[in-house]
Amino acid sequence: MAMSTRLMMRQGQSLVMTPQLLQAIKLLQFSNLELAAFLQEEIERNPLLETHDEAPPPIAAETASATEAINFAQDLTGLSATGWTGSGGGVDPAAPNLEASVAAAPTLREHLLAQLAISGVSASQRLLGQAIIDSIDETGYLREDLAVLAARLGARPAAASATLTLVQSFEPSGVGARDLAECLAIQLRERDRFDPAMQICIANLPLVARRDIAQLSRLCGVESSDIIDMMAEIRQLDPRPGRAFSDAPVQPVIADVIVRAAPDGSWLVELNTEALPRVLVNQRYAAKVTTMARGADKSFISGCLQNANWLTKSLEQRSRTILKVASEIVRLQDAFLTSGVEYLRPLNLRAIADAIGMHESTVSRVTSNKYVMTPRGVFELKYFFSTSIPTAHAGGEAHSAETVRFRIKQMIDHETPDAILSDDAIVARLKTANIDIARRTVAKYRDSLRIPSSVDRRRVKQAAGASLAGAARSIDFAVRAF
Repeated sequence: MAMSTRLMMRQGQSLVMTPQLLQAIKLLQFSNLELAAFLQEEIERNPLLETHDEAPPPIAAETASATEAINFAQDLTGLSATGWTGSGGGVDPAAPNLEASVAAAPTLREHLLAQLAISGVSASQRLLGQAIIDSIDETGYLREDLAVLAARLGARPAAASATLTLVQSFEPSGVGARDLAECLAIQLRERDRFDPAMQICIANLPLVARRDIAQLSRLCGVESSDIIDMMAEIRQLDPRPGRAFSDAPVQPVIADVIVRAAPDGSWLVELNTEALPRVLVNQRYAAKVTTMARGADKSFISGCLQNANWLTKSLEQRSRTILKVASEIVRLQDAFLTSGVEYLRPLNLRAIADAIGMHESTVSRVTSNKYVMTPRGVFELKYFFSTSIPTAHAGGEAHSAETVRFRIKQMIDHETPDAILSDDAIVARLKTANIDIARRTVAKYRDSLRIPSSVDRRRVKQAAGASLAGAARSIDFAVRAF
């Protein structure tokens, strides 16, 4: 059979994601802070958009030409990028931004170099100090071997060691350490608390992590109560002294939805309208400019108007969707709002999606980075979705994983030093409460709550009990002597 080429036409259908639909999906999964930043960019780009509290843009004079009106509109879109220019007292874009430089926080490297500059050391030692500071990472640790660094600069090891000691005396306390033990030792020396017993404790940090109070007491030659005090003091130290200069600023949590109790016992669910700016389309300005526009200018204004109308509709749809999802979550988790976390029901995305007639992916986008303010606090919407733990007896109601975690924490909080609960004992108690759970799941939940194992808890609580008993005997002896 001979092969040949020929031209054919076929007709088919396919689903295409339009730019407007992609924008609506993106708006749905934005947090309120991300959405506020996005809207600000759109307002700067589109001259027909404005916030509710902003004055409408000025309209060109009657004698102005259509081209001048369009140029004015296009100038507004580039305002944020270039700034005002001209001879009328405007700001020169090339000029240094003094306000930004004053407000900028110094980095860890800049902070250390500033201290090195006023330390009064020689030029050679300053060069060594700069090399050491350049080798300190964002957490405050020296990551390059000191001997290798000294050889690279042709310096004597003793001079490099002396310079490192100088850098380690800078703020923040503990900076320039080569490992965790040295970082903690630097901070303890500055507090004048690095005595021989503490030195042994720092040299045995694995025992401290395991809370092996008995072994530490034998090594340090002090009482168990002293070991407990020393461990508490170690916990107050900063294991990453450089994080104050490297951490991003903490963004405040702003609730998207507010839930209030109604007088009839139901719940009122409403959007937090103060969380976002209100975006409007300046129809009057659009109509004025459109009548004067011609050709490409008219197409530009028409596109701006279409995008502005679509954006406002997308924002309204986003608000309705969030409110619908939040209302259904509140309806299903009524027991939690009334009685607490112990009554949190297991819930998944499909249950909400089926109830409100939406797709699971839509519910997932709505609940991402969205928060609700309730009488019990502020929660992320995803908090109300947890896996289901089956009951020990057939026909019973399933339990939420968050509820099981809460029960485990309650059991451990109420245990006594003589009756520490193992993971197997916790499993047995949960089964008596009609909760069927595996031992490894209990261990996983306990780790997520940062609760030590039963061995570590027994060691700590028995040592603390012995310390309290010794203190009680001392008080009793003092009272009798008096």
